[in-house]
Amino acid sequence: MKYQKLALTLTAIATLAVGQAEAKTRLTLANSLSADHPTSTALQQFADEVKERTDGEVTIQLFLNAVLGSEREVLEQLQNGAVDMTRVSAGNLENFDPVFKAFTLPYIFKGEDHFYRVMTGPVADEVYNATEGSGFVGLTFFDSGARSFYTTDKPINTPEDLAGQKIRVLNSNSSIRMVEMMGGSPTPMPYAEIYTALQMGVIDGAENNVTALTIGRHGEVAKFYSQDEHLRIPDFLVISNAAAEKLTDEQNAIVKEAALNATESFRALWDQAVKDSTAEAEKMGVTFVSPDQAPFREKVMPLLDEYRNDPDFGGLLTQILETE
Repeated sequence: MKYQKLALTLTAIATLAVGQAEAKTRLTLANSLSADHPTSTALQQFADEVKERTDGEVTIQLFLNAVLGSEREVLEQLQNGAVDMTRVSAGNLENFDPVFKAFTLPYIFKGEDHFYRVMTGPVADEVYNATEGSGFVGLTFFDSGARSFYTTDKPINTPEDLAGQKIRVLNSNSSIRMVEMMGGSPTPMPYAEIYTALQMGVIDGAENNVTALTIGRHGEVAKFYSQDEHLRIPDFLVISNAAAEKLTDEQNAIVKEAALNATESFRALWDQAVKDSTAEAEKMGVTFVSPDQAPFREKVMPLLDEYRNDPDFGGLLTQILETE
């Protein structure tokens, strides 16, 4: 009888342990960036905070370096329940709601401080909830840096310097039109092909944030970086509706707070990454120039004026442009 009771007790403990294990919610978070990228560091902080504040009831496993697929592929997995969360560029979200097209337009932000004022204001709630009908919503944003022109043979000090220059751009209508309006020849191509294209003279330059010079090693072949800062496209951390429904109201609140905390920490991490990349690029022989941005802005103003009248996102664009 004593042994029977002991066996029953052990069975109960085992059953309880299984029940506790099943009660824990394990979420997956996909990120195409490398482990040493500031965004990945911030996302790991996010995961750690969620685990700590939920006493281990909610755990988040990060999958980095695009091991689960490209950003667009992961968004599809998010919709079918294979992935719970992901970090994604606004450019890849415009297929789910046209409101995100506003973020791919040039000079909608006056600088970094204006970017953060806009993204922490009323605009955020509107954008975060825009994709709810597609099966996911936003939790927070990350700055992917100001995009500027970098070239192999000469700096770009004025829009006129872009004349005859073949510039690699994102494969988006607004990016193509932007370079055309500035006087250059836009050349869409995958990011992975840029280095060789610069090296072989297929293109004369590209445009991206400064880390492309170092992480992408583009500074080995492109020796001039012109800080015109024409684009600043945010990244978003999104969670599927199905994943959010697995969580209690308290756990959802913790996830949202932890996401915002990660963004706050990320800003310092990104600023340091930019400083480090700039210093490293200078050692690679890259010359940095700071052209007057006004002539570049003037060239693309017709594009912004045109899109202010767009029924899908013109209102949001106007709100961004008029935010002080």
